[in-house]
Amino acid sequence: MVAIAYYTITGQTEQFIDKTGLVAHKIDDMKPEYQMGEKYILVLPSYQDFMMDSVVDFITYKDNKKNLIGLIGCGNRNFNDLFAQTAKKISATLNIPILYLLELSGNATDVKNVRDIVKKLSDSTANSNNNVKNVNPPKEIGNISFLSDYRQ
Repeated sequence: MVAIAYYTITGQTEQFIDKTGLVAHKIDDMKPEYQMGEKYILVLPSYQDFMMDSVVDFITYKDNKKNLIGLIGCGNRNFNDLFAQTAKKISATLNIPILYLLELSGNATDVKNVRDIVKKLSDSTANSNNNVKNVNPPKEIGNISFLSDYRQ
């Protein structure tokens, strides 16, 4: 099974993860350095860059950047181009595909779609090292600006 990691401050992303019933690692602000040790999907809310230090520390820890195979972005569509901005920025910076975008804490359709994506990726990574080409990216990517202080 492809692993899942997520970050949340307000709790909405965690509410979505709980709805999926999938086991996931929560990135902790007090100790973001955690080695996933396997291929994983990162689920991210939309926050300003300065609020994402823990996520950057997590991604750059050991092999986490190498094992990241896809992103799921959450946010509020009322914020237009800022919707799912964190996933968009990390995608553009690291050339990691965005697998799915959802609003706020998601709905039943989002839960089903994300479970399907995880299953499809789990099946494909069991047969290869890093195959995410079978998952269709979301249509609404929008404008992307790069993380201002991304640490390599």
